[in-house]
Order: sequence, then C-alpha cells, then structure tokens
Amino acid sequence: MNASAADLLLWVAIPYVCLAVFAVGHVWRYRQDQFGWTSRTTQLLEHRWLRWGSPLFHLGAFMVIAGHVVGLAIPDSWTEAVGITEHAYHAMAVWAGSVAGVAMVTGLGMLCARRLLTRRIRLGTDRSDKLLFPLLSATVLLGVTATFAHNVFGHGYDYRSTVSVWFRGLFVLQPRPEAIAGAPLLFQVHALTAFLLFAAWPFTRLVHVWSAPIGYLARPYLVYRRRAATPAPEAPSTRAHRPRTRRAA
Repeated sequence: MNASAADLLLWVAIPYVCLAVFAVGHVWRYRQDQFGWTSRTTQLLEHRWLRWGSPLFHLGAFMVIAGHVVGLAIPDSWTEAVGITEHAYHAMAVWAGSVAGVAMVTGLGMLCARRLLTRRIRLGTDRSDKLLFPLLSATVLLGVTATFAHNVFGHGYDYRSTVSVWFRGLFVLQPRPEAIAGAPLLFQVHALTAFLLFAAWPFTRLVHVWSAPIGYLARPYLVYRRRAATPAPEAPSTRAHRPRTRRAA
C-alpha cells in the first residue's frame, strides 16, 4: 500500500524531526544550561497540593511509560511466546492502564490547578512551563480518552497491530506510515502530540528525568554529631573591690 504525501509528512517526517530535536536539544541544553537542569521546585511556595499531586502524577507517569514500552516496543509474538495470551494482555493493559491514567490525570490536574490558583507560583511560571503544561495535558488526556473510548466503553481496538508496528518501524529505519494511517483519530492525535512533547522535552523542566537521584539509594548514611556543650561563662562578680588602706602606726 502506497502512502500519500500527507501520511509521509505526518507519520515519517514529523516524527523524525521531533526525534532529532530531542537528541540534539539535550546535548545543547546540557552544554549551555547545566545549572538549569532541574525541575525548579516550588515546594516552599505551596506544599499542600504538591504533597498529593506530585506523587500521583509521577507514579501514574511511571506506570504509563512502562505500559507504553511493553505495548509499543515489544511485539505481540514475544508476549505470546512467554505464555501471555492476547486476551490476558489486553485485559491487563486496559485496567492497569486505566488506573495509571486516572492517577496521572488527577495528579497533573492538581499540579496545574496549583500553578494557576497560587499567585506566587503563577507569577514564577516561565515560557517553557507555559508550553509544557498544555502540551503534556493534551497528550495525557488524549491517551486516556482513547483508552476509555475504544477499550473500556467501546468494542476494543488492537493498537499493537497498527500503531506499534509504525512506532517500531521508525527506530529500525523502516517506517510504515500506512500502519497508523488507518488507526482511530484519537490514537493518531495522541501519537502526534507525544512526538511534539519529545521535541519540547529538552527545553523544559522534563530534563530532570535524566538526573534522578538514583545514587542516593546506595549512599552511606550521614552521621550528624552534636556540638559538645560548653560551660556557660561565669557571671562577673557584683562585689565591688575596695582599695586596701594601711592603718597608721
């Protein structure tokens, strides 16, 4: 099946451009802005929403990323070879993905509301955050909506035979745009926003993902010692020293 010019643009040119920006952008950011390689925490400005929103978002994100790695990068023939049937994989992916997606959306919603409603945080929002949060929100919401629309409330859609084939083909330099061209619109838009997020990644706070403090897990404990208590200085005597006088002989 021959792909149209629009399919080549959407499913070959744009993904490769985004991946190139992702790779080169990280090199540029590391060389030009090492001190900005951080998440720029705002915990001191507000911590109640952050206490719940950040763990929910990060836990949900880790689960979603793990699910995408298995679903997109690993062919279905491999999972069947280890005894996981397509039905079992589909059921596990739908329900685990739904829980992860809800956790991620809830956490992201709390973080966005916190940034919008807390004036001090809102004033400190820079241009990269103004790009990141809408793009990240769109990517997450589209993915969750596609899952619920087609695999929870719908008749089910096997993206491993279409989207996954296209995705793996990009990395082995054998792109197959026709594989995703017939996918549902929600999956297509979700894939495009995900690649745009990859392109924006190096220029936002997302770079802190590569600086996770894994070394702390094996770091020896820090021993804190109290400073030895020093005796309080003696109070000066209040007794007046009178000069001694000699008695006359």
